[in-house]
Amino acid sequence: MMLCDECGKNKATVHLTEIVNDQITKLNLCESCAKERGTEVEQHFGIADLLSALSDVEQHQPPAAGGTAPAGAVTKQKCASCGLTYEDFKKIGRLGCSDCYVAFKTGLSQLLKRIHGATQHIGKSPHPESVKEQKAVTHVQEELSRAKEELNKAVKKEEFEVAAALRDKVKFLEKKLKEGHK
Repeated sequence: MMLCDECGKNKATVHLTEIVNDQITKLNLCESCAKERGTEVEQHFGIADLLSALSDVEQHQPPAAGGTAPAGAVTKQKCASCGLTYEDFKKIGRLGCSDCYVAFKTGLSQLLKRIHGATQHIGKSPHPESVKEQKAVTHVQEELSRAKEELNKAVKKEEFEVAAALRDKVKFLEKKLKEGHK
């Protein structure tokens, strides 16, 4: 039994080998260390290698209790639109077309759950300061829009003193937006 190169405790189930300029780099990781180092491993070894390794591990696991098809059944599937097989996807690390997402739904769901820990994207929350800045910019943009409308109305009514003041306000607000001040 080969142990994980990272933690040295668990059985290594993800085995990655990269050959660049006749130099061989090998990495043997357990499932949890592979998840932790996912992005780092992807940058060093490539997404196709990582997907292939993670997909291979899935094939040796029993099907989930929800009645999903065994991973072996997924590998034999073929996209009706582009002809890509799940095996080809694992080799190249890219889907052939948008219909591949439907054709390989079971395998992709399992793979995404292994990589990301979930099958649904939740997203990130913006930093509170950037939210305040965006609100301030939006406020200035709205004020600028109103000032331009009022300027057009004043010109049509031939209220030139009001129009001159609004013109100056528009220039000020445009400068404020351009400089990025609130």
